[in-house]
This record gives sequence, C-alpha cells and structure tokens, in this order.
Amino acid sequence: MNAGVERMAPRVWSLPLPDEAATERLAEDIAVALAPGDVVRLEGDLGAGKTTLARALLRALADDPELEVPSPTFTLVQTYAAGRLTVAHADLYRLTEPAEIDELGLEEARAAGVVLVEWPERGGDAFADADITLALDLGDRPESRTATLTAAGPAGERLARSLAIRDFLDAAGWTGVARRFLQGDASSRSYERVTAADGRRGVLMNAPARPDGPPVRDGKPYSRIAHLAEDVRPFVAMAVALADRGLSAPRIHAADLAHGLLLTEDLGHEVVAPGGAPDPERYGVAVDLLAAFHAEPPPQPVVLSDGTVYAPPPYDAGALAIEVELLLDWYLPHPAGAGAAASPETAAAFVSLWQGAFDRLETSEQHWAMRDYHSPNLMWLPDRAGIARIGLLDFQDALLGPTAYDLASLAQDARVTVSPDLEERLVERYVFGRRATDPGFDEERFRADYATLAAQRATKILGIFARLDRRDGKPHYLAHLPRVKDYLSRSLRHPVLSDLRLWYETAGVLAPGDG
Repeated sequence: MNAGVERMAPRVWSLPLPDEAATERLAEDIAVALAPGDVVRLEGDLGAGKTTLARALLRALADDPELEVPSPTFTLVQTYAAGRLTVAHADLYRLTEPAEIDELGLEEARAAGVVLVEWPERGGDAFADADITLALDLGDRPESRTATLTAAGPAGERLARSLAIRDFLDAAGWTGVARRFLQGDASSRSYERVTAADGRRGVLMNAPARPDGPPVRDGKPYSRIAHLAEDVRPFVAMAVALADRGLSAPRIHAADLAHGLLLTEDLGHEVVAPGGAPDPERYGVAVDLLAAFHAEPPPQPVVLSDGTVYAPPPYDAGALAIEVELLLDWYLPHPAGAGAAASPETAAAFVSLWQGAFDRLETSEQHWAMRDYHSPNLMWLPDRAGIARIGLLDFQDALLGPTAYDLASLAQDARVTVSPDLEERLVERYVFGRRATDPGFDEERFRADYATLAAQRATKILGIFARLDRRDGKPHYLAHLPRVKDYLSRSLRHPVLSDLRLWYETAGVLAPGDG
C-alpha cells in the first residue's frame, strides 16, 4: 500500500500502559491525530490488546462509548463511518497468503479514509509504508502493557502534537480527560472537547504558530498583509478584553503561548442558527451586542502573561485590497466562477474601483472588528442574561476597522441564508441601538459603509471558498457560493457602489439585474 509519499525519519515513543484506562487514553490521542489516507498497524501477540485498542480508537472517533466493534477475524474487514473519518478495520490473522490482500479493497479504503490493521505481518510488505505502527507488549501485570509507537511523515508530526497536547492537559490539572475531535476550520487550527471524570468540560484549541507563506507583495506574505493572527496571543488578549466588557468570551483555563495551546471554557452546543436557519431572536441579541460594544470606546491594549502587549492592527487599505483580490486570483479562474482569469485591463479596473471605495472608508467610525462574527462562531447561552447570551468563539483575527464590518458578517452570514427582510430588520435594530446612546449617529454614512464592507466581504469569501476547493481540497465550501453571490448582489445595489456593480456584471460575476 505504497502511497508514494516521501518518508522522513520516523519518530518513536515507548509508553507504559498500566491499565485499560491508559490504553483507552492512548487510543484517543491517536484518534484525534488521524487524517484521511493514514494506515495504522497494530502489532502484538495474541492477547496483547490490539482489538481492545482498536475498539477504543473507533469509539473515540465515533464519539460513541457504546459503539459495537466486533473483531473482524472472520469478516477480515469491517468498515465504520466514525465521525469525521471512514475507517476500515482489518484483521489479517486468517489470511493464508499476502496476495489475498488485493481482494479486501484496502487501497480503496485508504483513499476514502483510514485503514486500521491487526496482524499486518500476514500481509507481507503490503503495509510496510504504514503511517503509524503501534506494537503492544504484555507487562508484568495482567492488565498492563507497553506500547511502542512509530510514526513517520506528517502522521508523525500530528501524533507528536497530540501527545504534547496530552502532556499540556495533564500539567494543567486535567489529567486523564477524554478527548474528542470537535472541529477544524478553514485555517490550520483545530479544536477538541475534553471531559474530565468529575464532569468538567473544556475546549482545547490547537493553534500552532502560522508559518509565513511565500511573499506576494512588497516582500510580505498574504497573512502579514491581511493581518491574520500568527499565534494564540491575539485570541487570549481579545478574550480578556471582551470579558472585561461583560461579553461571553471563553475563559482561559490554561495556556501555552509559545506552543499555541489553549484550554478554554466550553460554551456548549446551542447555536444561533439551529437547524441551519438563522433564529431572529438570537441574531437580534447578537446585533444588540454589537451596538452596545460599539457605543463605548475600543478597549485598551492588553498586557499578556509573557509581557507582550496586544492591540488589533488596523484594517487598512492594504488588507482590504488583498482580500478582494482573491476574487481575481481564485474565483474568476475557477469553473464555478467565470472560468477564466481577468485580463490585465479588467483586473486593473477592479483594483482601482475598490481603492476608491477604501478611500471613503478611511473616515469611517472605527472600533474593534471581530472579523468572523457569524453563525459558526456564535453560541447561544440561554442561562445568561442580555447580550451575555451570545457566546463568542473566533476573534483572533480582530482588527481596528469600520464598525459596519461585523454587522455585515452577521446579517449576510456566509453559512446560512439571511433573507433580505431579516437583514434589513437587523440593520435597523443596530441603528436603533446606536441612536439610543448617540442621537447624532449617522445612519446614512453607516449604511454606505455597511454596503461597501458587505460587498468587500462577499468578494473575499468567493475567492476564499474557491481557494479552499482548488488549493486545500475542501470542495464542500463551494455549496455556499450561490448564497454569497446573492449577498454580493444585494450590497452592490447601493448607489455608492454603482461603478463596482457594473464591473461585476461586465466580468460575469453577476448577471445584470441580479438581486
């Protein structure tokens, strides 16, 4: 099962497993590190505990402690849809010769997910390129074992990170917690839900420092120009500042700033868009939160535990521009877009028109913009009161920018459909809230800024979702493109954007009359 990947020097760990609980914890540590395409070899004599570990691993992936996991000794292969991964669990003990491997469909299973193999030596060299090998040896007591883990390549890096996370949790006083993969996002971050035996729950943020990409402009990578967070410090600082304002940002239970690990408060499961549809009450409270937050001056810079000082960078014209240019770089050439790159003249006109719009934003009201203030990052906390009922999750990329930006993120939510009627009611609610504390609030200027920033955000998202498909192999984001195009069309109807709307129609991004 040669995947054709260049192998790096393997990493090796020898881990004592004093009891079955330790074996289950190791299975969880491996489960959160797995990725599609991984092959895991389970080695050991009869009774060494291979099936016990495989069962624990599958239950951890499925997040189902009662999942039936029979030994595949007689069926040879048993396949599971285990949460985020499809797993083929193979037991080759009854294999009579290695050539029979070809009949089991394990190459196809590896392409679709993860292959977990007991008695791999019966397959000859078919699994010589396994990503992870786990050898179990009997200990000096009936329930004890010693595990030798060997992992190469990216799997080795993932496994090393997972074991480091276990050490971090133990050192923070969350010893022996159950770990369950919670989600990954469009960045390199991932999350786990951890549960202690005493009922405590937390969320582990795994956010290794972001490496610089290739320079794209003025010797700087995209992340620097767009002011994307490069480590966890901005998240910690923002969490502190938002909590000081009475907002429900997660409390930080433990932090390793140098290695990008945070253990935070678990804000639960309730979302603001249950069933994939925006709840008007919950979205309304989210609007009230913005109006109240923006009615006060922006928070002061935050001093972190390592002595560093954080304040959001400005949402300057360079950041705004490089974001909209994702449409030129990724969306227009994509089959879901125009299917062809823009001509140099068309691209230059696009850049010039947007620069004029950004020039107008320079005199806009400024505040901390959380930047991804939409349904995936907003939780509903019914046991709290007022605006504290909105739990805030994702704000590490915050910037100092126009106040209209976060409202546009919410009222044109890229992940769920907000109707034009609900969008207008949300904008009106925000204006009403601002005027309650500032009768001179300039609604006309705010609405022009809102339209500009909503169009900017929609343009950026079209490019990002096309990039996620083409570059990162995440095609599911393409399902959101029609919704985002509809939002873009709505925003470009504002008179201040009439020249930009003509460009989008001429370039084939929008049809004349859309929206």
